[in-house]
Amino acid sequence: MSGRGSATAPAGRGARAKILPTFLLLLGGLYAVLPLLWVLFAATKGPEELFTTFSGWPSFNGGFTGNVSALSDYGDGRFWLWMLNSLIYAGGGAFLTVVVSAAAGYALAKYRFAGQRLIFGALLAGVLVPQITLAIPQYLLLSEVNMVGSYWSVILPSVISPYSIYLCRIYAATAVPDEILEAGRVDGSSEFRLLWSVAMPIMTPGLVTVFLLQFIGIWNNFLLPYIMLADDNRFPLTVGLYSLLNRGASQPALYSLVITGSLLSIVPIIALFLFLQRFWRLDLVAGGLKG
Repeated sequence: MSGRGSATAPAGRGARAKILPTFLLLLGGLYAVLPLLWVLFAATKGPEELFTTFSGWPSFNGGFTGNVSALSDYGDGRFWLWMLNSLIYAGGGAFLTVVVSAAAGYALAKYRFAGQRLIFGALLAGVLVPQITLAIPQYLLLSEVNMVGSYWSVILPSVISPYSIYLCRIYAATAVPDEILEAGRVDGSSEFRLLWSVAMPIMTPGLVTVFLLQFIGIWNNFLLPYIMLADDNRFPLTVGLYSLLNRGASQPALYSLVITGSLLSIVPIIALFLFLQRFWRLDLVAGGLKG
């Protein structure tokens, strides 16, 4: 009897000890989910319901379809132009970032050259610099070459990402075997072919991660396009919805359109994440087969 009692007591104390961390985790999760739920519920309400009904419950009066229709009609489809611009900025910038970061990270991981430590140290220092502090210098530099206001003024500053280069360097150092590269050199392969045909396929999961992180970063970026662009037709969603929100001060009905647009802006991110998941799964399967 005493043995069973002594065994039960520590188990009971262990269960009680887990209550507080579990409660804190649930509280943190609720804090993160509540704003999204509010946007989801608010997008189902028309302008007349938005501020007159309980915000913690959706409406089933067709408000969402009405908001989407009104948003599509606003400015002759200006919202969907902003969506396309965001896809161009985020997709183009993320793709170029992957190309540059993969080459730079591979070089830092697999080659030995003078100044390598200095370059890597500068790279780590660049990771610590907030990107927001570079917006004004980037504007001044691009204004010197008359690129301010163009699509490139938003894409080019995002191409060089110290954090992405750092991730590629770490991934190339651990995932790409030196033996395979040496075998390729013995067979007469050029360094460019080794990078493209040997290293790139092995680094695919890491490059997918870099692409996703950079895509989300550019998609959510507000300050850089806000500084660089003055033409409504080239605004991304962040700046476009902000300009629409400012107009809502004199036209309260526009608040429903801003909320609906914010909800729709999440959809491409979710779709991209679900599509890219298969590359991580393929990596796990490949690792299991190699084992």
